[in-house]
Amino acid sequence: MPRKLTVTRGLTLELPLFIPVYRPNFTLTTLQAWSGNPEIRGCIVNSFFLYKDREIRTRFKKEQHTLHEHIGFDGLICTDSGAFQGFKRRLYLENKKIIRFQDSIKSDVAAPLDLITPPWDKRSVAEQKLRTTQKRTRQGLEIVQHSLMAGIQQGGRFMDLRHQSVCELVEMGVPYLGIGSLVPFFNRDHDLSFVGQVIRDARQEAGPDKPMHIYGAGDPLELPFMAACGADIFDSSSYAHYAKDGWYMTPYGALSDLGPVLAGEYQCDCPHCSEIGPESTKADEEKLAVHNLWTICTTVEKIRTALAEDTLSKMLAALLSRHQNWFPDSRLPETWHQLNE
Repeated sequence: MPRKLTVTRGLTLELPLFIPVYRPNFTLTTLQAWSGNPEIRGCIVNSFFLYKDREIRTRFKKEQHTLHEHIGFDGLICTDSGAFQGFKRRLYLENKKIIRFQDSIKSDVAAPLDLITPPWDKRSVAEQKLRTTQKRTRQGLEIVQHSLMAGIQQGGRFMDLRHQSVCELVEMGVPYLGIGSLVPFFNRDHDLSFVGQVIRDARQEAGPDKPMHIYGAGDPLELPFMAACGADIFDSSSYAHYAKDGWYMTPYGALSDLGPVLAGEYQCDCPHCSEIGPESTKADEEKLAVHNLWTICTTVEKIRTALAEDTLSKMLAALLSRHQNWFPDSRLPETWHQLNE
């Protein structure tokens, strides 16, 4: 049965859940305004960008309004600490300060300033980043009053370090488990080998009830398989990034060429494709972003239904069959079968 997430202010949501990265120029209620469309029930906001803007930070402090009031959205709001920006450059930002800021604006789920550990980091670097991230999580647990504190697993490509990370986070008592720096492993030929091992191990150690968030996961193809391994919550700005590069998302994989769609092998029911057709939708970046977001949200709704009805295995089999026909070089079918041998 699907898990549920309950935050400090009392909001309870049934999982799994996709929370798009908030973009100020993209209205969160766009999908909700269309009758019958999947509902966006949450989003993730980069608290670092809010914190570094002195005018916005001062407004929060003086007017004492919440992040929900600032955005104009009552659903779940998680915040990122700026970890991705810190991966690219030095931020001159203290972990304690950014956690206090997230808690003060009443983020539903706050994140520590974790250290992203990409696949190419050697073991000594991964170990050091893991120790620092765990220390910062402990600091956060002592600070937060309004927010759930996320504990974010690191460990890079080293399975034993990732296992150690999760065990320590569970021992700390984190109420919300995040899996960091995992998506790059899947992006290489849709390879589920390492991804599936990490998620299944984390679920086993975390127990059956703790919400598990895969940071950066936003390809509708990967989400059902991650959910089958035990993940619940996904966030990404993929809907916009894919659109910028002209990629048309489907549940079976993203297409640069609409050949299978025009051949009638897939029909999208999103408002733009229904009204102007997939070719015109793909030709307009903003419309394509809406189509992509629709596709992700619809996929997650179907996962939720399949979990409730115990039909997820049937859903995965159908996805694998179509995906293999469209992408014969993909490693997804092979690695999924290997995981389940």
